[in-house]
Amino acid sequence: MASTADIRNGVVLNIDGQLWNVVEFQHVKPGKGGAFVRTKLKNVVTGKVVDRTYNAGAKIDVENVDRRDYQYLYRDGDDFVFMDTADYEQITVPGAVVGDAANFLLENQSATIALNNGNPLYVELPTSVVMEITYTEPGLQGDRSNAGTKPANIETGYQIQVPLFVGVGQKIKVDTRTGEYLGRVND
Repeated sequence: MASTADIRNGVVLNIDGQLWNVVEFQHVKPGKGGAFVRTKLKNVVTGKVVDRTYNAGAKIDVENVDRRDYQYLYRDGDDFVFMDTADYEQITVPGAVVGDAANFLLENQSATIALNNGNPLYVELPTSVVMEITYTEPGLQGDRSNAGTKPANIETGYQIQVPLFVGVGQKIKVDTRTGEYLGRVND
């Protein structure tokens, strides 16, 4: 058990069986009354953000979370198989843990996986990835009813909105957090 003096940004706390990441913290010592620690916590699994206040010296449960670089190898049914780039060990991550990151995962792509006691918590991709357009309708110059964008399928089968001038076979940069088109990539 640790105390509130051990709270720092990035520390993971176990609160009621759920893991919460400390996003912000502030030690407050008012002129009257006891000191306390004000924190902003983000749920590791769901992403929900809450504010929580602790009295100074209160006991907290700090969890050990190991973040490592992995390389995506292949999909095995609903699961995804990754290889540790340091020791070449393979781990299988359930599809529920991978979540929306599956829309942007290509073979041999790097990803960061957070592990707690050997269990994967979440998969984090780089903020942007390069994908190839596999299918899109030809854009008609002058068709501005949809703000100059059209649907397009990328290599993983995921559909995003791209500008009218983007065609099949072109490589584009995509934001992995929002799925937005960021620009074309020249080879």
